[in-house]
Amino acid sequence: MIIPRISSRSLITSKTKDSISGHRPSDAKGVFMYRSLIIDDEKPVQIAISKLGHFSYYGIESPHYAINGKDGLSAMREFHPDIVFVDMSMPVMDGCTFLQKAHQEFPNSQYIVVSGYDDFSYAQHALRNGACDYLLKPVDEENLNCAIEKAVKAINPNVSFNSSASDGNAAHTTPDEIITVIKAYLESNYCTNIHISMFAEKYFFSQEYLNKLFKNKYGFTIYEYVLKLRMERAAELLLQPDHKITDIARRLGYTDNHYFSKAFKNYYHISPTQYRSSHVKTPS
Repeated sequence: MIIPRISSRSLITSKTKDSISGHRPSDAKGVFMYRSLIIDDEKPVQIAISKLGHFSYYGIESPHYAINGKDGLSAMREFHPDIVFVDMSMPVMDGCTFLQKAHQEFPNSQYIVVSGYDDFSYAQHALRNGACDYLLKPVDEENLNCAIEKAVKAINPNVSFNSSASDGNAAHTTPDEIITVIKAYLESNYCTNIHISMFAEKYFFSQEYLNKLFKNKYGFTIYEYVLKLRMERAAELLLQPDHKITDIARRLGYTDNHYFSKAFKNYYHISPTQYRSSHVKTPS
């Protein structure tokens, strides 16, 4: 599925032209694994975080932006960032309210608060509502990157970084580490358009070898695992009558509803409509 870009008329922007196409941007050394969002109404702070943060080193694509909590929530619903930087004092919706709503709706995202408030009550509130770190302005490069590394490791505990590496590459050196990283990526992005070639190019392995490694470790090829994730999520969504089947298909990355229905039937040996009818009781 192509991830739709947020309208240019909104207050949310992206630094990367590649994001418009829906494909995660990549540098000459490989693909990025995580999405990020900076929510702050101060442009200099947005720039400071984006410049001081070692995003490519930690496998994070160039950040998207929002200027208040309300626009931040819209951005999260649009492209589901893995790591979110948020200010506490903003117009329309402040950071406290944003964290309460966002953490409830997106509990797997990691939230880093970047605030001008040196007040324990704000930090306490942030941590209680899902923040993994609380940084004070002005942003310090070392503290910022420590927080980013902490967030990435919370997403993928098996990831490791080489502190001596200065070229922005995460040191995923062994085949087992590589396969673990790929699995984590699939679990966060199975609704998007995934090609094994992007992993092959990043890690300098053939697609066949990566599939073999993945199947040996997890019992599925990469595409089989993506299908498994999609079908299990489809079954969950079908239990909610307010979700139309066409919307479920689109949400899971299928532009063709017929193709989605065929894939679902091949997997469960029953059509999506039949699955819903047999599992959801209609009110009498």
